[in-house]
Amino acid sequence: MSHPNISNDWFRESTTLWPGQALSLKVEKILHTEKSLFQDVLVFKSTDYGNVLVLDGVVQATERDEFAYQEMIAHLPLNAHPDPKKVLVIGGGDGGVLREVVKHDAVEQVTLVEIDEAVVRVSKQYLPGMAVGFDHPKVNVHIGDGFAYLRDNPGSYDVIITDSSDPVGPAESLFQESFYDLMRKSLKPGGLICTQGECQWLHLPLIKTVLDNSRKIYPVVEYAWASVPTYPSGQIGFILCCNEAGRNLRVPVRSFSKQFEKANLKYYNSEVHQAAFVLPQFTRNGLGL
Repeated sequence: MSHPNISNDWFRESTTLWPGQALSLKVEKILHTEKSLFQDVLVFKSTDYGNVLVLDGVVQATERDEFAYQEMIAHLPLNAHPDPKKVLVIGGGDGGVLREVVKHDAVEQVTLVEIDEAVVRVSKQYLPGMAVGFDHPKVNVHIGDGFAYLRDNPGSYDVIITDSSDPVGPAESLFQESFYDLMRKSLKPGGLICTQGECQWLHLPLIKTVLDNSRKIYPVVEYAWASVPTYPSGQIGFILCCNEAGRNLRVPVRSFSKQFEKANLKYYNSEVHQAAFVLPQFTRNGLGL
């Protein structure tokens, strides 16, 4: 088995989104390659980061550090909502976000909409620690387009989480103003969204555009971030929006117990929630804050 991104037992990312740099990981064994209906899918076992999922040449998750991203994109919005009963996850076909969402007893139902069945299938086989999220009885899975699903389900959800890949290929439309407006229409009153928000070291103009467009639609818009070693520049952001004016998303309105955090979480806690919204000065300047 071979793959064009792997040479001499080293994987190297290929993308135009962060020119002049590329993550490399040592490969122990290629586990799976395929061209799905939407993208190139690669899974390999690395020497130091466990199994790695790659879509269109870009690392999506590794077993070693995936928890940081999954916990933050789930618990930031869920703990900023006083009573999140119905949750929608768009993307997230590896199951990691589902795994985190169902840790909230308040959640009664969570629906995942993933356009590419190959991501779900491959994750269940090679990323069982993430795909365990699919096994929970509160979870429903819909293979299909997120745009169409939102149009068919107005006013339905307390929290919508968009766990997308980067804005090329099948995820490109998930960064457009029309998508953010569709999410708004699918929220219940007091609802909020959280989306993958790219890297402040690399994508400030894109982030600013998305934030500016979001402020046309939502009265409350915030940007947070987390450290994830195998993401570009070791960092990833989150865009949070609420349809209710005056809400403070920076401070959790619900919190896990310290015992729960210690036993069930690896990155997120109530203090990290608040710290995630503190931005470096270059980011504040670039975003016009």
